[in-house]
Amino acid sequence: MFTHKERLRPATLPATSPVLSGFGLAMPERLVASAEIDRRLGKPEGWLERACGVASRPVAGANETQESLGAAAARSALLDAGLKLEDIGLMLFGAAVGRQPIPATAPLIKRELGGGRLNFPAYDVNATCLSALVALDLAALNIAAGRARHVLVVTSELASRALPWADAPETAGLFGDGAAAFVVSAAGLEQKSGTRFGGFHMETFADGYDACTLASGGTGIDFHADPDAFARSAYFRMDGKALYRITAAALPGFLDRLLGKSGLERKDIDLVVPHQASPHALAHIIRRGGFPEARVFDRVRTIGNQVAASIPTALCMARAEGLIRPGMRLLLIGTSAGVSLAGAVLET
Repeated sequence: MFTHKERLRPATLPATSPVLSGFGLAMPERLVASAEIDRRLGKPEGWLERACGVASRPVAGANETQESLGAAAARSALLDAGLKLEDIGLMLFGAAVGRQPIPATAPLIKRELGGGRLNFPAYDVNATCLSALVALDLAALNIAAGRARHVLVVTSELASRALPWADAPETAGLFGDGAAAFVVSAAGLEQKSGTRFGGFHMETFADGYDACTLASGGTGIDFHADPDAFARSAYFRMDGKALYRITAAALPGFLDRLLGKSGLERKDIDLVVPHQASPHALAHIIRRGGFPEARVFDRVRTIGNQVAASIPTALCMARAEGLIRPGMRLLLIGTSAGVSLAGAVLET
């Protein structure tokens, strides 16, 4: 993927950039194959995989909650960083859909970790599929401001809920459950060599606001005034064609601006770790983004779209598989409902 000489190239990100000093991953025990769903839907075997491109996805069992998966990932990240919960100065929880509207899910994760009496702040970040990237940027800003030396970023999604199996199974089949977490530390404070984070860039194209929706559960539909409308809108809806039009037009220029912040070109990136949105979306990144297919991490066929947990899950998997080595430049990139694009550069 890159030569020994390239490993000696000068760093792009400043030495003062915060580092990802700990990584943690938690997946549900059960992996549901598309063939199993075919039988449930009364479809011929192979139908769902052909329709959505996903062969299997992890699905939480009765005893696996959003908070238990998130806490498990957080414990792994803390262990990997060689830190205790008492060392954390801030916790950020990223998800498109939390446990409930009020209160935020972050305090619940903190309590699940045994930190109910610790006084560091914990709050939610919701940028749907981009929540982890936005949380990483907020972690970096808090560290730069001197408000924390170590920030715990936790993502956890039960994306297998509220799916439109009755009228859009090809959309429903994309999603899976999972959790991942990072410890972000100030430069020089990591317990071992870390991965520098920087070059974050985000753009929002709000004309696509209605392309991805889960309308119930907020202020838009009053359950007490119209329970039928609330029930109808309690399913995820996605207009894939509208999303494609927006991202296809925006992606090349967005990538130029994102990489330009770090003085990089596409050829300088050793590995792209994208949001595992769908097989079609990853093919779109390769085609429109200008990256060789071999440099794009792609596991969506076996894990599905885990929404906010997708990018951190993919990064943890790439690391566990030995695809991330010292001297590499990585690009994290994704899209979200709204519609937004965001990305960041990592250096190992």
